[in-house]
Amino acid sequence: MINRELIRIKTVQLTYAYYQNGNKNIDTAEKELFFSLSKAYDLYNHLLVLIVAVTREARRRLEIAQGKALREGLEAPSQKFVLNRFALQLENNRQLLEFQSTQRDMWAEAPEFVGKLFEQIAQSQIYKEYLESSSDDYATDRELWRRIYRTLIQENEDLEQLLEEHSLYWNDDKDVVDTFVLKTIKRFDEKMGAKQELLPEYDSEEEKDYARKLFRATIMNADEYQHYMSEASRNWDFSRLAYMDVVIMQIAIAEMLTFPSIPISVTINEYVELAKFYSTPRSGSYINGMLDAIARYLVRQGRLLKSIDERKGSEGSVK
Repeated sequence: MINRELIRIKTVQLTYAYYQNGNKNIDTAEKELFFSLSKAYDLYNHLLVLIVAVTREARRRLEIAQGKALREGLEAPSQKFVLNRFALQLENNRQLLEFQSTQRDMWAEAPEFVGKLFEQIAQSQIYKEYLESSSDDYATDRELWRRIYRTLIQENEDLEQLLEEHSLYWNDDKDVVDTFVLKTIKRFDEKMGAKQELLPEYDSEEEKDYARKLFRATIMNADEYQHYMSEASRNWDFSRLAYMDVVIMQIAIAEMLTFPSIPISVTINEYVELAKFYSTPRSGSYINGMLDAIARYLVRQGRLLKSIDERKGSEGSVK
């Protein structure tokens, strides 16, 4: 599950923290990097458990409504939502149950949020269409939760605030983790039952190795990389560089030099996007030009054995 996009985000955060921390110990910082990545995987599991928590809240309310209907001779409420096949399969998923056995139930500690979310679901057009539909199969049940997640959970300010209060590590993780929750919903197969596999924490050891090498190269070769920045800034106003810009470019140079299989254009584009999010409004275009100039210099010097595409909007050069 943990991919390079998430690793880049965490590397930016932890490299910045490393320089802000007076006690600069790279081994300790690396452990913090991997702990931060593991917390992102925890978030993935917690968001899946949220589907279970909402289903249980719906079940609790249904029991109350059924009792009332029986006493007052009213029509019994629909059970379709609480009998949703996908939600029941998720509730019994072995991996998710194992995760829950090792964690505090954060949703049990936030009953108001879970109740409010169920009410939002129950009032939605998605829910009404589902109850009124004549379709009654697993694919329909799974699609309901995919639509609910995209519409009412993916962009939910109350949820984001709750997650921020629960863990500082999750401030910038949810957008990426949401994509993996949606991927998980889509790949669930009714035939797998409780044995359905969730996404693994890492797809391979290669991703863990990427995180370790990227972080260590960034820190251990800082002077060399900052020299390249200084050279490139001859045609730029170096005072425009925010401290976060320096950190982001340092990591980008580390990636260009350490991972020959990653195209230069991919590296530059990824870190330009991070600069737009983490630094100043003008940082993206500035870092784009600087990294392009540095890459061309490194190619000419034979330090970077990659081809460099002609990139629109690049500025500056390193002589």
